[in-house]
Amino acid sequence: MEDTLLMIPGPTTVPKRVLDAMAQPITNHRGPVYGEILDETTAMMSEVFQTDNKSYLLTGSGTSAMEAAIANIIEKNDKVINVVGGKFGQRLQQLTEVFGGESIEVTVPWGQAVNPEDVKNALEENDDVKAVTMIHNESSTAVVNPIEEVGKVVKDYEALFVVDTVSSLAGDTVKVDDYGLDICLSGSQKCIAAPPGMSAITIGDDAWNVIDKVDSPTYYLDLKKMRKMGDKQPPQTPYTPNVSLTYAMNEALSMVLEEGLDNRINRHHVGAEATRKAAEALGLSLFAREGDRSNTLTAINMPEGVSDGDLRGTMRNKYNIEIAGGQDHLSGNVFRIGHMGITGLQELAMTFTCLEMTLKEFGFEFDAGAGVAALQDVYMKNQ
Repeated sequence: MEDTLLMIPGPTTVPKRVLDAMAQPITNHRGPVYGEILDETTAMMSEVFQTDNKSYLLTGSGTSAMEAAIANIIEKNDKVINVVGGKFGQRLQQLTEVFGGESIEVTVPWGQAVNPEDVKNALEENDDVKAVTMIHNESSTAVVNPIEEVGKVVKDYEALFVVDTVSSLAGDTVKVDDYGLDICLSGSQKCIAAPPGMSAITIGDDAWNVIDKVDSPTYYLDLKKMRKMGDKQPPQTPYTPNVSLTYAMNEALSMVLEEGLDNRINRHHVGAEATRKAAEALGLSLFAREGDRSNTLTAINMPEGVSDGDLRGTMRNKYNIEIAGGQDHLSGNVFRIGHMGITGLQELAMTFTCLEMTLKEFGFEFDAGAGVAALQDVYMKNQ
């Protein structure tokens, strides 16, 4: 398979150390060796979540953790405030409805972050709200939502605060305990830079109090079973886990902590600033509203006169660089560049060099090297 540079918002390029870790021999998932690895991995997961809560690994993508979060707290007709400003906010809303909850939608224009006052108003207007759900980093729109500020709002009510950090954890600031996140979930294949197929969830005491009273209809994603098996010595999972992916997560999280969580987050912030400046240097406009823009990916409006197939197809087929398109009504209108995981100046320089060449093929004019020069300026300033 020809090497392709993945500049999409997940899955990201996986470091060789992590790939090599997956080649270790399979061990008994009920034995002490795996138990020790699982214990170590979930402890690192909690450190990255910045929580004293225990964390759990799920063999399944981030959507499995989303489903676990909803299925274990919702009973028929429970009211849930769903903040919806993109594809993944919609997914939490759909899960709420699948499990019989009454969704109260706080609608946010795609490309903008939610106003915490809108969440407060929804809580004031609706009695007995059981939970508020939110995507921290809405990767369909490249918007980051103010989870700290919304957490301050939700703490004054009885509702649980459920936050998806699939495309932000280890790339942007997530402090589960400090921000009052009752349930927080994430995935393997984004900023953590492990292979896709594993997710993680951490649960606070208030959420466990609710979970313990709910007769959940889910079987595979039953959090009470996860807690029971996770409390064993050595810890286990309720059902057969992906042993090799656990090795990968262990190594990837080790790399995150070796780099230093703050350093890694700062590196993502620098990459975001550089990407935005480089795009603007080529005369391109950004989709997300200024001040609301993601630190792990950037959405760029499709330049006039170029189709999605022309731009992304040329990048892929001619230059072996994969960038993402838009989703739903944004399909064909934006393209998205991921700058998460181990992505840095080298990968961004390659991407913008080839993006410049692609745009020149379609008649766009700008100073040669303008995008890369803008990248360099940002990285030099942050050395």
